[in-house]
Order: sequence, then structure tokens, then C-alpha cells
Amino acid sequence: MSADAVAMVFHPRRKPRLARLGNWMAAHRRLILGVQWAIVLFYAFLVVLPAFLPHPHAETRLFSGDFGASSFVDGDLCAPDGTPLPPQEKAPYAPQWHERLVLLAQYLFWGVWWPFVILSIMFMGRVWCGVLCPEGALAEFASRHGRGYAIPKWLRWGGWPFLAFVLTTLYGQLVSVYEYPQAALLILGGSTVAAVAVGWLYGKGKRVWCRYLCPVSGVFALLARIAPVHFRIDRAAWDVQPGRMAAVDCAPLLDVKHMTSAAQCHACGRCSGHRDAVTLTARSPNAEVLAAGLGNTAPRTSEALLLVFGMLGVAIGAFQWTVSPWFVALRQRAAEWLVEREVFWPLESNAPWWLLTHYPEANDVFTWLDGALILAYIGGVALILGGAVLAGLTFAARSAKIDWRALSLSLIPLAGIGLFLGLSMMTATHLRAEGAPLGWLPVARGALLAAGVLWSGWLGMRLLFDRAPNPRRAMLALPGLLLPLAAVGTAWSLVFYVW
Repeated sequence: MSADAVAMVFHPRRKPRLARLGNWMAAHRRLILGVQWAIVLFYAFLVVLPAFLPHPHAETRLFSGDFGASSFVDGDLCAPDGTPLPPQEKAPYAPQWHERLVLLAQYLFWGVWWPFVILSIMFMGRVWCGVLCPEGALAEFASRHGRGYAIPKWLRWGGWPFLAFVLTTLYGQLVSVYEYPQAALLILGGSTVAAVAVGWLYGKGKRVWCRYLCPVSGVFALLARIAPVHFRIDRAAWDVQPGRMAAVDCAPLLDVKHMTSAAQCHACGRCSGHRDAVTLTARSPNAEVLAAGLGNTAPRTSEALLLVFGMLGVAIGAFQWTVSPWFVALRQRAAEWLVEREVFWPLESNAPWWLLTHYPEANDVFTWLDGALILAYIGGVALILGGAVLAGLTFAARSAKIDWRALSLSLIPLAGIGLFLGLSMMTATHLRAEGAPLGWLPVARGALLAAGVLWSGWLGMRLLFDRAPNPRRAMLALPGLLLPLAAVGTAWSLVFYVW
């Protein structure tokens, strides 16, 4: 018997630890607000300040910039007779404080912050959204003091999260958002300004932007479905309470009484203990996926397409093109074809930095051809890989006579682990530049990828065998389930082990 169970036997009124944590969150809302505003300031520091500082020298390092071969300047020092001095006698480059600050901000934001935000959603639900997200805090603050207009019907369209994720991802690749703080400020700062504007216009103290328009809201909603903790609603306890009680101030506009999924819940804790029916509790991380399609828990088509063509298509293409030899070969052949026909304007690099990457001081400049090929490559990967995933899911679902959208949720673990692996590529780049030993990294990546494939495969098989009319139908559907697992696993294996 667990410690919590023993406590309940001898102290019947004592709630389990998770339930007490949820109630603590509800009772200490002011403290959570203080944390949110502290993160807003930290977020502004990481995103805004580096954009106004010079780009770091190519040899700048966070910790090892004053020693080692990597700290030498590009040019050779020469003896009086013009003979280059040996490499060990080159003058070391001494990084300036602002250069290291830019690198630190880049590492903290892209190397630590975002990869572990993904993990936090998978392990704790959308606590990031409800407790820590600076954009959500600003949007809610603006809504409390804004115009309070009714939310228009067009804004409630379910396809916005998919469209926003795809467009933001593509644009981020064109302007190299991971590498340059100006691009990060443009995209993230622009998103924050839009969030504040939407909050000021619509709702009253609500997070309209977060619910309908945030580029990562759809991704977080999918990942939260496998979180092992959630706020559970006891409908029986809710109904026995007096009817005239204050409603829950739910910022993401949820009908708390009828909430059956953790997808849209921001886990802010405000509703914990309401009517003695809302409790933060543990659950199986597979529970919501295995219940998908039963009752009102089925995902919308837009959510399934975001998973298939967004998280397993566009995202993989965005992480893949920078290391793909296929992209290099495509670029070379396209350039040769243009030169042979004396069409030179696509080879020019005169696009502004806010449209295509343009940083001559860092020897990083995109031509118009580069931009077109980046879009073509990512789009091609999304169509081919996403199409293979969709084809496999459709075949399996029809063979087993189940809803393909419910079956698609089995791929959430693989998609979430893939996002973490892709974002952690920036982490590995920074650590490698600092000379950190990374011999363990291929094994760790392989273990995580294998875990994602096996977890998603097990969930898919459970759905097939639990819901198919008979075992024969489920067996016929298995090849359709294996196709998405093999396609996604192969795509990541190319990135980490072949290229």
C-alpha cells in the first residue's frame, strides 16, 4: 500500500499529494502570477537584448573562448619576412562580454528552454502554458484591461493551430531563427505582440490567443494527451453541490464540468477543488489515447492532420534539410540548370534579413534559390512522409473498422520524442563547440527513438485489437500501422546515423 493510501486510511480527510499540490496552486494564485511576470522579464532578456548586440565572432565560445585551437583568429600572423607563424603562435581571440551574452541567450533559449518545454508537456501536461508561459501571461493581462469584444466566429476556426505551426516553422527556417537573435525577436516578438493585441480586443481576462491562434497550442494539446498527470473531473461530486456557486475563471475558455481531456487544459490550478470535484491526480499516460473516439474524446480532423503533416512532416523536414546531402545535390543541380540558361537573378543574395537569412558578417547569406529550395524540400518531406503516415493509418483504420483520427493519436509519443530530439540538435551543437564529450549521444538518441517507436507501436496495436471486430481484422491492419513507424524511424535515422 502506498504512503498516500496509508494516509487516507488513518487520516480520511487528508488528500493525496497531487491533489494537495493542485489546491495549493489554487490558493497561491498571486505567487504564480509573480512567477509569470519574472519569466516575462527573463524572456524579454533572452529574446530582446541579444538582437541589439553585434553578432559574435565565429571563434567565440561560452566557456572555452580564451584557450584551445578553436579560439584563434581567422587570419595568420606573419614574421617580418612574411612567413606565417606556426598555429600555436597565433594570437588567441578574446571574446567580448556581449558576444558571450548572445551565445548564452541562444543556448538557454533554443538549447535548454524549448527542448525541455516539450518534455514538460509530455510529463506534466500544459503546466508550461498555465504557469510559466510569458506570452500567455501577457495575453491574459491585456484581456483583463482590454476592450472585451466577443470572439468572432472566424477566429474559432479549428485549423488555425495547424496553419500557424506550419507557417511559423517555414518562416523560421528561411530567416534562421535558431542561429540569429534578430530573427528570433522578429518571430517570437511578433507572436507576443499579436497575442497581446488579440487579448486586448477579445474576451475578458481570457487567453483567446492561446486557445485558438498560438502556433504551438495544437502541438501542446496533442502532447498533453499522454501526460501522466491531469485535472480529473468527478461529475457525481460536481452535481451534488449547490447549483449557485461562482463559476471557474478558466482562462483558456474550457467548460470545466464536461472536461474529459487534458488537451486544452492549461493546468494552472485555478479550478482545483472547485465544488469538491476537480482534482489533480495521476493517470496512465496511455489512458487518453486508448479512450480516443469513445464518447466525446475523439480528436478533430485538424488535430490529426497537425500530428501527421505538421509534427511528423513539416517539423522533420525543417530539422532535416540542414544536414541532408539530398538538399545539397538539389541545390547544386538547380544552380547549374539556371546558369546554363543564363537565369541569374535566383542566385542573387539581395533579400532583406527579415525575408531570407542575410548576415554577410557571419558568411551566412541565402539566395532566392536557397529560399525556394528550403520551402520545396520541407514541403516535399511533409507530403511524402506525412502522406506515407496518413496512408498507413487510413489502411489500418479501414481494415480494423475504426476512426483513423483516433488511431493517429497512437503516434503522439513518437512525434513528441522526435520534436525533443530535433530541438536538442541545437543543444548538442553548443555542447560540441564547448568541447563537451558527446560519445554517449548516438546511443541516447537511438534509445529515445526506439522508445518512441515501441511506445507508439504498442498503443496502435492496443487500439487495433481492442476495437477491431475480430482478431483477423486487427492482424490485417498491422501493416498499415507499421508503415508510419518505419517511415518516421527511417527519417530520424538518416539524420542521426547516415548523414
